[in-house]
Formats: sequence, C-alpha cells, structure tokens
Amino acid sequence: MKNATTMLMENGIKPSYQRIRILEYLMSHRTHPTVAEVYNGLIDEIPTLSKTTVYNTLKLLIEHQIVNEILIEEKEVLYDVAEEDHGHFKCVSCGDLIDFNLNEAPPAVPTGFVVQSVHVYYKGLCNKCSGKQHKE
Repeated sequence: MKNATTMLMENGIKPSYQRIRILEYLMSHRTHPTVAEVYNGLIDEIPTLSKTTVYNTLKLLIEHQIVNEILIEEKEVLYDVAEEDHGHFKCVSCGDLIDFNLNEAPPAVPTGFVVQSVHVYYKGLCNKCSGKQHKE
C-alpha cells in the first residue's frame, strides 16, 4: 500500500500534518474506527487536533474515494481505507466488525446503470460467538 502523503498528493489533497496522521491512523488501525476513536488515538500526539478537523478530513478523504464510510448501525459511522472491494460482517453478540473478500461479481444492474461502488454488510454471529452458543 502507498504511504499517506503519496495517496493525498495523487488525489490533489494538500498533505498537511493532520491529514497525513489521520490517514496513517486509518491505515494502521484496521478496526474501522469512529471519529471519536481517531481523535482519541491522535490527541496526545497532536494536542491542537479537534474532532471537527478529524470529521472534515474524513469527509474530504471520502469525497476523493480514499476512505469509505461504513454505515451498518444507524447511530454509528465507521471509517475504512478504500482498498480493494470487500464486505463487512458485524457480530451482533460481541460487536466485532470483520472484513471479508468479495469473490463474486455483484448482482446484475439494469442496462444503462453504472455501478460506482459496492457495499456489502452482513449481521449475525461470528465464529467465536456462534461456537459459544452451541456449547451452552
């Protein structure tokens, strides 16, 4: 994967220190963090950082298709570096959010429609939690 500075510059975004660190945080923390988690992860390093700056930077990165928003829960927005298309599985028991590969093409769309992005989300029990239920 490219470094954060290169990714920003290739997308016409000025690579400020805060933007670089926010993108680097997402690249190194593949946990699908929230705005608050990104902020809390960087505030000790960047004392002048605000949640508004994190939010605005993430919005900019989404507009340039560097980052994806993950909207699985109504009240929670998560963020993920936009690499190859992949799906997400959210465990309703432990709350883990797991990436998985999309090996099959998406369903056919009507003629003349152009697919610009694909988002696949599943909810259920992860293998750890489903195993616990079978043991009980």
